[in-house]
Amino acid sequence: MAKPSVVDAHMHLYDLNHPDLFYEHLQNPDFVHPLIGPQLGKLAERSYEVSDYLADIEGHGVDKSIHIQCAMGSEDLADETKWLQGLSDEYGHPHAIVGEADLCDPQVGRLLERHCQYENFRGIRDFGSDDYLTSAEFARGFSMLADFDLVASLDVKWEDMEKLAKLSESHPETLVVLDHAGFPTERTQEYFENWQRGIKRLAECESVYCKVSGLGMCDNAWTTDSIRPWVVHCLESFTPDRTIWSSNWPVDGLWSDYGTMIEAYREVLSVLSERDQGKVFGGNAERIYRI
Repeated sequence: MAKPSVVDAHMHLYDLNHPDLFYEHLQNPDFVHPLIGPQLGKLAERSYEVSDYLADIEGHGVDKSIHIQCAMGSEDLADETKWLQGLSDEYGHPHAIVGEADLCDPQVGRLLERHCQYENFRGIRDFGSDDYLTSAEFARGFSMLADFDLVASLDVKWEDMEKLAKLSESHPETLVVLDHAGFPTERTQEYFENWQRGIKRLAECESVYCKVSGLGMCDNAWTTDSIRPWVVHCLESFTPDRTIWSSNWPVDGLWSDYGTMIEAYREVLSVLSERDQGKVFGGNAERIYRI
């Protein structure tokens, strides 16, 4: 049986020599990633370009890619989108771009218009801060994404999933993708049960999708069996209709090679029908990102 085609719905490229882009997490020597820690420094040793990504995915059936915001601290947030569109025009990857914006900014609409000048722009990633999910300012910017036909890519841990559920229920017109299965930071049974409840609550919102990826960030010695319960619960809660696979490359490349990673997910997802595997590995991403 042929393997289903793949859309890698969460990958990153970065040019450390680009004059208009800055990568705070890679170029600021004082920055310490709250989850990955000093290991992230290995990624700062050189740029990660389209040619590197194409070499990593070669032979693994990846047909399309979606770039998720990587630059942090650039003066003009639309510059990364401009750069990525140029790469897509030249190399064919990435097929969609999710960029950065502060959705609490009362002038965010102007930035969204500038992002949307580029053909492949499809969404906004906003890390937020403090209790942003309950703020009126964020809700305004969040609801505005639907006017631009953009997806909200959000990093929300289980502690805040109820808040995101209420926000999504108030603004069901805005599509949400929960990044990295909600960034599970621990592997204790208590944490897993709390996370399960949060995922199940979020799955009640039909406008929310769940991205299964990035599980190596807090489980560096991961195995197929160690990621299985997390992926299975996402599938059971969101169903294959609202679950999206992605690689989180090259970040998860710190602990694996691309082939080992994708084959582990293929094994976990092999319990699904071929049709449902196709949804998770590509069809859902193609639909909501319009690629």
